[in-house]
Amino acid sequence: MVMKVYEADLGGVFVIEPDVFEDERGCFLETFHSDRYLASGIASTFCQDNLSISKAGVLRGLHFQNPNAQAKLIYVTLGEVFDVVVDVRWGSPTFGQWASVYLSGKNKRQLYVPEGFAHGFCVTSDTATLAYKCSDLYDPGSELSVLWNDADIAIDWPVADPVVSEKDLAAPRLKDLDRDRLPVYALLTQ
Repeated sequence: MVMKVYEADLGGVFVIEPDVFEDERGCFLETFHSDRYLASGIASTFCQDNLSISKAGVLRGLHFQNPNAQAKLIYVTLGEVFDVVVDVRWGSPTFGQWASVYLSGKNKRQLYVPEGFAHGFCVTSDTATLAYKCSDLYDPGSELSVLWNDADIAIDWPVADPVVSEKDLAAPRLKDLDRDRLPVYALLTQ
């Protein structure tokens, strides 16, 4: 099996296009294979799987954890979402920048989000079922959010009037988060 992996506009964020085997019965694909993903530069060990089912126009995010940061491997099994990541690592050359990809049950793409990035998505189909693996367990005490429509980040969401939770509506702008709560960018040297 061969899959295509390419880096998104933000370093460390990868879009994965797994091999899909289709015939008259339907299709088959691997959604995760630790050795193949490791060989592609995705070294996370996952310990929790989540499933989110949402209606058209629902926007969830932008969420991350610090401490107990989570890398995520995200894919959609039904419907379509506009998936977004924002670099929230203090000191990063791409701090506050975002990247996006459409994930759908049809295109079967996956998105790998490393630790230190906020994640969010909005549903662009009637409904969507989004599945994701996490590299650390959910910790309510470590959970942080960034306002989904933070003008400094300026995400070009494809939904004009999204359905957003009260919690996400109350999230602070990135510049208003306590810097001590943000993950710190570490330049790796060899």
